[in-house]
Amino acid sequence: MRELDAYDVIRAPVITEKSTMASENNQVIFRVRRSATKPEIKAAVEKLFNVKVKSVNTLNRKGKLKRFRGVMGRQQDIKNAIVTLEEGQSIDVTTGL
Repeated sequence: MRELDAYDVIRAPVITEKSTMASENNQVIFRVRRSATKPEIKAAVEKLFNVKVKSVNTLNRKGKLKRFRGVMGRQQDIKNAIVTLEEGQSIDVTTGL
């Protein structure tokens, strides 16, 4: 996998309270491309961060309907990946790539 392909798969880290609590369990949460598969996500994380990935869990969030100034709109669908790292491995998402 080329480095540009890895950046296409992984869009951004998710930095929330829940993802911070997950980091205590050696997990990191990323926003990924909606068509990305688990093996692609695993290969991209291992290539970009030089770590060993134990498992990848994904979740799809359907976009919500929202009203803005009386006009109905729809948020985009989002896919998140919860990446569990091997023991002794870590990723610091607060620093940039």
